[in-house]
Amino acid sequence: MLWTHRIPSLSVAQSQTSAQANSARTSTGQVSPLPDKTVLVIRQCSRQYPADQPNGHSAKIPVYNPPMHTLPPKIPVILAIGGHDPGGGAGIQADIEAVAANGCHCTSAITCITFQDSCNVQALAPLPAQQVLAQVEAVLADCRVRAIKIGLIGSVEITEALAGLLESHPQIPLVLDPVLAAGGGTPLAGQLLLETIRQRLLPLTTLITPNSPEARRLADGPQTLEQCATQLLQQGSQGVLITGTHEADEQVINTLYLADGRRQRSNWQRLPGEYHGSGCTLAAAVAAGLAQGKSLEDAVNAALTFTWQSLAQGFRSGRCQSLPNRLYRLERGFKHD
Repeated sequence: MLWTHRIPSLSVAQSQTSAQANSARTSTGQVSPLPDKTVLVIRQCSRQYPADQPNGHSAKIPVYNPPMHTLPPKIPVILAIGGHDPGGGAGIQADIEAVAANGCHCTSAITCITFQDSCNVQALAPLPAQQVLAQVEAVLADCRVRAIKIGLIGSVEITEALAGLLESHPQIPLVLDPVLAAGGGTPLAGQLLLETIRQRLLPLTTLITPNSPEARRLADGPQTLEQCATQLLQQGSQGVLITGTHEADEQVINTLYLADGRRQRSNWQRLPGEYHGSGCTLAAAVAAGLAQGKSLEDAVNAALTFTWQSLAQGFRSGRCQSLPNRLYRLERGFKHD
């Protein structure tokens, strides 16, 4: 529904009076009511409901609505593709929060419904591939998407469908968070799905963000993390960011490997406890940076800082793992129980 104000033709004296009334403020700073010559027009869909004029007749005034694609978006749009977590710690809800906190608008496509809590995933129900594809197509047809983030996929069929569609959009940066297992240990991807991701999605990927166990599974063998990254780069990804939370180092070491041979390593203070949704948070924040035009290195650096701060200010909503506080910038002075 579109709401617009229409002011009928007035004499010079009437116009001045109306302008003064419209701009007048009370002693409390409140704006005075609109002048009685102002008429409200409500337009819904393609039907126009003309408002009654003071002279007793109605008239239609055309309202120009330029096509969406002709208007430059003020806020970069991101498409997040992934699963639904009813606890809100990971999945699409995590993506929406992280993207919004980093200055972008998040559209979404659900791949599967998960049955999980803050402890573990009990079950997974992938949607039919055509339903997932229809969601993605609807967003891409309507919005100027600046980056795409893929998380939990759920099935080989969905992977194939997404790859087939995204091949026709090579200009959109793609961040892939390969969710292969739940934080509680439940496996979320079998060997055939792994192979499909390698063959179909990696060649389309701007950045893949595995943790160290995921990197070793994707590389198909017990190798050093650098060897894993090299193999993933050879399979087509432009960049590989391996996070070291699961390693035994005193500090968390995160390393970005680029296809041109550059390496970027950063050390982070290891935080106590376990967290649910950190990988989703990181990948979504990287996508936000890319959507804003940042280089891959700058987007990764900003996302790592944002994710660490979210974890450092995390909270517990349930019995087990803590959740990242992705909205910490909005909650100055507010403390969770």
